[in-house]
Amino acid sequence: MGTESDDGDGDEDGGTDIETPADDDTDRDDRVYYVISDLHIGGDEQLEEIEFLDELLAFLQRLEETDENAELVINGDAFGLWEFTTVEGVEKFDVLEETYPELFEQFRATGANIPITLIPGNHDHELAAYDEFVERFAEYNVDLVQEKSITRPVGEQAIHFEHGHQQDPNNRIEDWGNPHATPLGYYYNTLVTSRAGQLSNRGRYNWLKDVQAVTPTERMPIWLFSKYFYREMNPLIRYSLVPFLLLFNISALLAVLSGLHLAGIWTLPVEQTTSFLSQFGTAGTAAWFLLLLNVGIAGMLVLIGIPLYFIRRDIRKTINRFGVFETELTVDPTESYEEAARACFDSEPETTIFCFGHTHRPMLKEVDGGVLVNTGTWLKRLHRRDGIIGILPPVFYPSYQLAAVRIAAEPASTDAATSDSAATAATDAADETEPSRVTVGFEQITKPSPASEELTRTERFFTVGREPEPDLPERHVVDPSGQHVEPVAELISTPADD
Repeated sequence: MGTESDDGDGDEDGGTDIETPADDDTDRDDRVYYVISDLHIGGDEQLEEIEFLDELLAFLQRLEETDENAELVINGDAFGLWEFTTVEGVEKFDVLEETYPELFEQFRATGANIPITLIPGNHDHELAAYDEFVERFAEYNVDLVQEKSITRPVGEQAIHFEHGHQQDPNNRIEDWGNPHATPLGYYYNTLVTSRAGQLSNRGRYNWLKDVQAVTPTERMPIWLFSKYFYREMNPLIRYSLVPFLLLFNISALLAVLSGLHLAGIWTLPVEQTTSFLSQFGTAGTAAWFLLLLNVGIAGMLVLIGIPLYFIRRDIRKTINRFGVFETELTVDPTESYEEAARACFDSEPETTIFCFGHTHRPMLKEVDGGVLVNTGTWLKRLHRRDGIIGILPPVFYPSYQLAAVRIAAEPASTDAATSDSAATAATDAADETEPSRVTVGFEQITKPSPASEELTRTERFFTVGREPEPDLPERHVVDPSGQHVEPVAELISTPADD
């Protein structure tokens, strides 16, 4: 088992040594790092499917042919070992090897050209628990480092890599390398995620396997209700409910106005509505009866909802007073990582880049003169789109944000908009005495949105004009002194909301 090193939470005895793969090169200041994470490959039954396999193979093939002095860092959760519930330990590698032979052969080919470094995440923490994994991955030219974090030099600076789950109280591994470590997230994934993979193909559409794409996990109940309504509900029932749900807001308002009318306080709105609809003959009469039905139901719900609101608020206050739910199920996507980055930068002044994954949210942010970068995920991303009117369930619009983070040193005189290939050539030709700066950016890998195949007509209709356009963060430059970060314009805009 690998020796434990710094987990990024700033412990004074947790500093990491700079790790370098064993090869003949001694000068690594010009090395280019490509970083990916959160592939979540593997799992029970339907979780076996890799929807981005072609794109991943193409990315690895490009690195197989590159002339750069490059290294690929797979920054945790490459594999979904928690989601295997029928095999144990190193047997899970046998399943992976048998299920994805093309991928492992591509690892072998790419690893023959550039170093590939793999560190464990929480979903594949077992990689840190069995030395046999190191030997098995080495057969495919993948260097498995069984540590919480590693450090790499880049130019005159350094990069801290960790998956990020050690900053998440629900997924932190207290006893690193213990194969029986079971944080809260372990139970969620073995009991919920793996079960979803086993049951997914029983639905009207194979959608339940996308449970891993639901973030934060507090959205799970509403996501399940949304997919039931739009996917599993009998179409006749759904289409009969849609008019009522669309008109609910109007009906609730009319219910209040009807109460005022019956009380003789304000009769004008009801009289005007009756007069207006009477102009349309039979159609107006049908619309009037539909509104009356909706008003009756909406009125009952409003009357019931008022006391329920106060009861719910009182129950929440009581729960908060007793502190029953002090810890949220998911981790804040930025706060704990900013604190960890500050602690890392303070304890290791040469380190200016804190690179992590885990939260599935691509991010690039300046923190105390350094950069905090999240590599995102290769899984599908689901963007919540609430209804504009009525009380229809929200639509979870799918998309992909496949990307690799590229970190490289280049001469300070290189123009910020220089392309990667031109920057590499400029780096090679630069005066060795000239101070270098470090660029951190995302290389997008295009994959079309699966919305047309995965959303029903109803979902697509209610999201027309509101389709998400997820963008990746802009490229940033850390200056040679490491004292500030400056964005590089014209590349990519800031991420869109979920």
